[in-house]
Amino acid sequence: MTMPDQLVIVPFTEAHAEDVAGWRYPGPWRLYDSRPEDGLLEASDGYLAVVGHPGGELVGFLCLGEEARVPGLAEEPGVLDVGVGMRPDLVGQGHGARFGEAVLGHLGARHPGRLRAVVQSWNERSLRLARRLGFAETGRHTCEQDGSLVEYVVLSAVP
Repeated sequence: MTMPDQLVIVPFTEAHAEDVAGWRYPGPWRLYDSRPEDGLLEASDGYLAVVGHPGGELVGFLCLGEEARVPGLAEEPGVLDVGVGMRPDLVGQGHGARFGEAVLGHLGARHPGRLRAVVQSWNERSLRLARRLGFAETGRHTCEQDGSLVEYVVLSAVP
């Protein structure tokens, strides 16, 4: 599939969750593969779908608030935590900026204030994209996940 011309943010459905549950990323990005314990099939409040228009084919998703926070990262008043995922067959093809701009456009119209995202410190591709979209590093956060210590870069932006 190619990236659709127009991206739209819509409610996240069970069908979207089933699609995301089957996504498999290559190489080191496989850690972003969905797992049953992630609870996407039960998710609704903290998730939105990014679809192509017309047609509504799932391109990615965004999660907000508690769903976007990694273990041990405290909630900050007035700050909206944001996480995103793009369909594996679209990753690494130069679509990230347009995907990110669609997400930020949606959030900027609905959530005034600062946004916060975390990216694993090894993921230079995602860190470059976040910076290009206006996010700046505000700190580091280390937590235990699946029995390993994982370091994240904490980034903030105002849409």
